[in-house]
Amino acid sequence: MSYTIYIADDEDSIRELIKNFLESDGYLVKAFRTGDDLLAAFFHAPADLVILDIMMPGTDGITICQKLREKTTVPIIMLTAKDSEFDYVRGITLGSDDYLTKPFRPTTLLMRVRSLLRRTELDKTSSGAEKLSDLTLGDLLFRQEKNEVSCKGVPLHLTQTELKLLTHMMCNAEKSYSREELLNEIWGFNNAVETRVTDETIRKIRKKLSSAGSRVRIETIWGFGYCLKVEGDEGE
Repeated sequence: MSYTIYIADDEDSIRELIKNFLESDGYLVKAFRTGDDLLAAFFHAPADLVILDIMMPGTDGITICQKLREKTTVPIIMLTAKDSEFDYVRGITLGSDDYLTKPFRPTTLLMRVRSLLRRTELDKTSSGAEKLSDLTLGDLLFRQEKNEVSCKGVPLHLTQTELKLLTHMMCNAEKSYSREELLNEIWGFNNAVETRVTDETIRKIRKKLSSAGSRVRIETIWGFGYCLKVEGDEGE
């Protein structure tokens, strides 16, 4: 199967290097100088994977990533010249699947591309057996048909990453999850250095649960991770 990959990077040399390297591995590649051009092309004809530079003319890569995530679950790799933890965490929590800091080896990017596409195919083949049914926990309801979690009938407006993490925990309410376990289950990473991503995503979910007045809360297990609890259950 030939996969189509879209790239947006304003550096001509980087853009052409990535394009040529991926094409030599059999991928169909379209390269764009701006994220806005990529976004317009994607909504006309979607790709199987997207590679986005963060700093570009026009709309920045993180905002493009966010706009893509509002409509699609396509795998996204972010590129940046900044070795910034803030950019890393922000990019991942807004929905990117991986992150590379320039300069990087083309072979490293190729391995990340292969890994993400392989994971996407595994998700597709296992979806029939593992697809979530509707879930209820406290005042939260996950509707599989709508792919959303609501509190007392009002949608929480979660990002796809937040939705995946919350529903994963709803499937096993009151189970204790380590940060590393969640990182591996939700993002496919197993590097303990990157557990900050888990913490930031949990913070955003907590804020939305609190704003909705939910009885469901995410408790911190100090030195380990998190678990879901429903206020009032102990006495009911």
